Amino acid sequence: MDNGLIPRRYAKALYKFAQEKGQAQRMYALMKELANNFETQRSLHEVMANPFVASADKLSLLITASGAEKKDICFNDFIKLLFENKRIDMIRDIALSYMIIYRKDNNIRKVEVVTASQLAPEVEMRLKDMIVSHLNGGTMEYTITVNPELIGGFVITIDSERLDASINNELKQLRLKLLSNN
Repeated sequence: MDNGLIPRRYAKALYKFAQEKGQAQRMYALMKELANNFETQRSLHEVMANPFVASADKLSLLITASGAEKKDICFNDFIKLLFENKRIDMIRDIALSYMIIYRKDNNIRKVEVVTASQLAPEVEMRLKDMIVSHLNGGTMEYTITVNPELIGGFVITIDSERLDASINNELKQLRLKLLSNN
């Protein structure tokens, strides 16, 4: 996912600064929480881009959305820098870029599994073990969700690599094959 040149540059600078201060991991947790809140609270982006919302209100909202505390000086200073440079509306993209940089530097793979139905614990554990063996080291951030529209099977996404072993996908492929023969 390309979040843009400016957000990547800010994220890279923030990562270096956080590393120097020994706060890279904490900053990752804050950025992850912030990105999750941007995902679930759609109006958050609109508030950040709205020039009529006071900067103090935006700051307070960002601190709440990230879970930052007063002791998180690295985060608080960075947010103030974004306000000064009039880049606060890019905070979501900066957070996503920071997470990508942190994961790459710390060999963390983002793994998303979507299944057609709830897996039994032993099946899920076997699936996790297979994914870990595929990763060849490193760690993973693992999420699993259920989507009945898959009909059966599963879809595994590891970073940008995708394995679609769902019945829904098989039906789509069969339909395309039948249409191409006509």
